Order: sequence, then C-alpha cells, then structure tokens
Amino acid sequence: MEKGIIGRVEEIKVLQEALHSEEAEMVAIFGRRRIGKTFLISTIYQQEIVFEISGTQGGSLRQQLKNFRDELVNQYQTPFSLEIPEDWLCAFQLLKQYIISIESPEKKIIFFDEVPWLAGHKSGFLEAMGYFWNSWASRQNIVLVICGSAASWMIRRIVHDKGGLHNRITKRIHLQPFTLSETENFLQSRNIFFDRFQLLHLYMAMGGVPQYLKEVKPNQSAIQNIDRICFSKGGLLQDEFSKLYGALFSNAERHIAIIRALSQKWKGMDRDEILQKTKLDSGGGSTTLLEELEQSGFIISYQPFGKKNRDKIYRLTDSYSLFYLHFIENNSNEDGIWLQLSQSQKFKSWSGYAFENMCLTHLPQIKKALGISGIFTESSTFYKKQTADLAGTQIDLVLDRKDRVINLFEMKFYEEEFIPTKSFADNLREKKMIFKTSTQTKKQISWVLLSAYGTKHNQHSLGLIDHVLTMDDLFEK
Repeated sequence: MEKGIIGRVEEIKVLQEALHSEEAEMVAIFGRRRIGKTFLISTIYQQEIVFEISGTQGGSLRQQLKNFRDELVNQYQTPFSLEIPEDWLCAFQLLKQYIISIESPEKKIIFFDEVPWLAGHKSGFLEAMGYFWNSWASRQNIVLVICGSAASWMIRRIVHDKGGLHNRITKRIHLQPFTLSETENFLQSRNIFFDRFQLLHLYMAMGGVPQYLKEVKPNQSAIQNIDRICFSKGGLLQDEFSKLYGALFSNAERHIAIIRALSQKWKGMDRDEILQKTKLDSGGGSTTLLEELEQSGFIISYQPFGKKNRDKIYRLTDSYSLFYLHFIENNSNEDGIWLQLSQSQKFKSWSGYAFENMCLTHLPQIKKALGISGIFTESSTFYKKQTADLAGTQIDLVLDRKDRVINLFEMKFYEEEFIPTKSFADNLREKKMIFKTSTQTKKQISWVLLSAYGTKHNQHSLGLIDHVLTMDDLFEK
C-alpha cells in the first residue's frame, strides 16, 4: 500500500515509471465514473502537479476556457488579471509560458481530468493539445496526464487517435473496480470488518467501486447498508443509474437499452438477440455501442466453446446496473425493503447469477486456487440446444487449458455448505457427456464446484467433482 492507496499496485508502478523516466511522458488513464482515477493521480503525483484542470460536463467552450484561465491564475498566485483565451491554441500557449516560468529541475505533472468534457464538439482541444505536445512539451521534463471516465471515447479519440496525438501515448492505465480482496482491505482501512459472506452480499449489489464502498457504515449489516445506500431517499445509489450512463456516452439511451435487454437473460445474448430485443439498427452503430459498453467495463463478451467470433455472447457483468434494474428501480424510497426482498425467490435467482458474475470477474484468483496461474487458458461458455439425440445444456464457465485439461465449472451461491444430491450428480454427469459428445474433445475433462462455503463430500460427489473452491479462494490477492 502506498500513501493510503488500496491495491492499484501495477497502476502505481506505471505512474512512478513515468515520473522517473528521462523522457517526456503522455499517460492516458480511463475508467468508469467514481472508480478513483482522480484520487489515484492526485495522490501519487501530489507533490509534482504544477497544473490541473477538470472538464465540466455540458460546459460551453467559453466556460471551459474560463475555468482554464481561473486555474492558471490560481497556479501563478499573482493578483494580475488574465483574459480568457479565445481558443485552446491560445490557452496552451499560456500554459507553455507558465511551465517555462517554473524554475525547478524536477519533473512537472500537467493533469487534464475529464478530457471528453473539455474536448467538446468542434472545441479544437485535441488539435491544440496535439500541437502543444508535438511542438514543445514532448522535449521537456514533463508528464502530461490525460484522464477520462468515458473509456471508449478515450480509447478511440486519444489512444487510437489518427491526428496530432497518433502514437503519442507512452503509457495507458485502464482503472478497474476493486477485487474482492481489495474491497475487503478498503473497508478494513475504514474500520469496517465484515465476514466474507457479508462482503459477497455487498459486492454483488454494488461491485468494487470505491466511491460506492465509501458509503458503507461499520455499525450496520450488509443488508442494512444496502437498504440505506440503494433504497432510501437520498441514498447515493438510489438514482445513480440515471447519471451513470449519461456521464459516459452521448445518446446514452441506446446503451441503456442494451443494458436493460441483457439484464433480463441470465445466459447472455448474441448480437442478433440484442438487436431484436432493443429494436436497434443492425448497422455498424450497434457494434460500436457494444464495444463502448465492453470497453467501459459494463459487459463482457466471449465466444461459446468451439464457436466462431460471429457467435459471440454478451453478458451484463456490472453489479450495480444488474441490481438496480432488478430491485432498486421499482422499490426506491421504501425503507427496510431490502430485508423483505432478500428473502424472496427473485433474490435467489438474482444472487445465483450475480455470484456467477463475481466468479467470472475473478478468473486470476480461480486459476491461482487451481494451481494453474502459469498455464495459458481460454475461458468460454458452452451452450447446446436440444436435438433428437442429445438433451440441451449450458455450462457458464469453461477453462480450456494448454496442458490438455478442460475445467467445467458449476457455481452455487449457498448460505451454508453445499450438499450434492443424486439428481445434482446425475445432472453433472449428463452435462459432461453432452460436452464431450458435442465437442469431440480428447482432453481430460474435470468438474470444479465453486460455492461460498464449499461442499460436503458424499457418495454423490466422489469420483465426479475433482476440485472444490470456496469464497475464500475468490479473496486471494
């Protein structure tokens, strides 16, 4: 841990490398809203930042330039007046003069936060920043940090820019939500000590978003915290959904339509199913929408085992969005409602899917628990429609290993030790047979059972389940 930061080990390493490099560096950092991008940069570069500005959502060009002028005056710390620059070329010229005036041999950090808002339509911001970098800054003792919540915009307009910023990004950071282990450490750093089952419950509802987790109180259970944060009037997550996508995407209603569609089908959807459900056009625009949602971390895509890229399946994995659409949207402002809802059949269905999502986003931890961290694997799902010869089946996680082993996963969210029954064992044997028959694989096939409290071995599990993992394995660093 550095300077009170939880996790972010690799990200801190990248930032320190940029700081101590002998060359100018341009760092692009992106990640969803409230994920901690600004906190990370401000904390690691606290002593070195010489200029910092954040874009204003929906702000006009003049408003953004006025904010730039105000920040520059604050940095100069002099009483003289400074006219608002007429455009971004003039603004960057003023920034250049200010940097030159700083008499220090140390590396200087320039931090532009929420760049997608600064670089509005026809603002000229990116062109001016490209000129600033290419004509002068790239030869100075400078780190230019460009930050934004709209990950897809940052990738398309900054990282893959074809203009003045083409191939200028020297380092990039895609900041992800906390893992379960990091979530546990974060809460403990705030004197909140939950058992791991309570932490699972919290994580399934709000994920590992630091700003969401800051709302958790130590004197309340997971159910009480979720009720207050998500359902009570004034709770941070009671209306976060309406702000989340609008802050990241233009015309966000199309992205939301896809999220709503995916929230209704546990096994995921292919592109054609999504288009049919949402009524969106089948042109390239829909492909862009799916790419933007995936790059921003709301959905994942994967090819079903043995299928081609066109058969790609999309699955909603953002914990909060799934929880909002199934519970918060129609039950907000009802105090104590979550205790009631968490006893319902709907909760059992949702919690099983949310637990699977949690497992899918913790594959490195699962591989470590299986002792195969150093073995190349490909993760996928398996789905077989019923035919005249074979029953239909679905396996939500398949790990195809280079050591000629295929792990099939069964994931169960239980509040106690899972006890296999005869029907459960028969079902696993049938799934394995269908998988082997359909794929014609010659690799060894083994079942992995992952449940919160593990499994009580009995005559039904012997010779069938090769590995048992528990929630503690998901908490591995």
